[in-house]
Order: sequence, then C-alpha cells, then structure tokens
Amino acid sequence: MMIKINRGEIFYTDGGAGRTVVLLHGNGEEHTLFDGVCEKLRRDCRVIAVDSPGHGKSFALKKYDYYEMADGVAGLITALSLERPVLFGFSDGGILGLIIAYKYPGMLSGLIAAGANLNPRGVKATPRFLLGVSNFFKPDPLLGLMLRGPDIKGAELAGIKIPVLITAGGKDLIKEKHTKKIAESIPGAELRILRGETHSSYVKDAERLYDLIENFLEANIFLEQVTPTRNDE
Repeated sequence: MMIKINRGEIFYTDGGAGRTVVLLHGNGEEHTLFDGVCEKLRRDCRVIAVDSPGHGKSFALKKYDYYEMADGVAGLITALSLERPVLFGFSDGGILGLIIAYKYPGMLSGLIAAGANLNPRGVKATPRFLLGVSNFFKPDPLLGLMLRGPDIKGAELAGIKIPVLITAGGKDLIKEKHTKKIAESIPGAELRILRGETHSSYVKDAERLYDLIENFLEANIFLEQVTPTRNDE
C-alpha cells in the first residue's frame, strides 16, 4: 500500500492485530527482508513493514540523507495515526530508529536497533575501506550515504526515554565498542551481542528475529496493549 506524506509517497505492508510493530530494513534493501518474520509476528501484533524513503516503491531522494529518511518514516507513523508503535530497525533502519527516538519524543513506545552506528567511524576499518574503494570506482549514492553519515551525538541519545534494545553480531561489521557506546548513551538501554552472528545473519533468520522481537515485547508488557486490526495489504 502507498500513503502520501508531505515529501512523497511511502510504500508499506500492513497486517495482523495487537500492538503495532514497525519494521525498517537496511541500506539498499526493501520491506521484503521481513516477509518471514512478518508472518510470525502477525499472530500477536499489527505489523507495518516499510520501504524506507529512497528504497523500493517509496519516494525517491535527490540526495540520500539519514535525517530526511527518518522524517519520512515519522511522517508515515503520523499519517497512519499509529499510537506509539514499537520500531525494529536493522542497520540503516536502526540508525533511522535512533534518530526518530530522539528527534520525535513520544512517537515510539520502544526501539530495537540492530547493527546500527552513530557515525562512519563505527564501521570496522576493512569494510569501511572497501566501501570507499567501491564507491570511488563506481559511485553509488547508497554507499556514499554510509561513508558520510550519520552524525548522531551521545547527548542526543541521552534524551531517549523509552525501552531500547541495542543488538549486534559478534562478527558484525560494526565495532563492538561502538555498539556498546550506543547502549551506554541511552538511559536504561539493554545490550545484546549475539556471539557467532554476523551483521545480518540473525536478522535474515525469521525464527531468531521473531524470538528477539517477541522477547522484547513481552519484557516490556507491550503485548497487553491492543491496536486496530488491518489485513488489507
């Protein structure tokens, strides 16, 4: 489905009943990343899987910018009248989740940010170097996005007042000390480093991702809150 916000149209799928969970994919991906976990989550939740601005069927961007993308997702949440959803964001989607959480206080009731970083220096040296080389020989606006941004400050994260879970794989391309810094900067945030997992392995595994999200919901009593049913995707 498409919904129009002031920046353009955003594509999303919508199904299930219960507490609303918004799912945001990573750089260069689409909502289809979550097809498997959506099916499982919809047994207990209303699930909104989004094509982030500049991706999939959502509106194009003249220049990729994390903050404009985050504003677009916030616009979708407002346009759909979602009442304080829980947001799960992977990689760039996790970055957008962090930005929304501090820029729009009160919009979310919980956040899981998986494999996110606050700035390009949070990416390990080798993958960051390879991204730079690839972008030099074949410029790509999505690679350029990762090389120049984001620029999130610890002081901004300190203002987040909702339950937050920060995750990363033990073999992630994000530096472990950087992931720990994110969690330490958010009051009360929980940190989980998933040993043996890569940047994306546990996110692409529908069963593992379902368990991760469900455990977060149950721990924070979100499943007791019910929102309207939608099954018209």
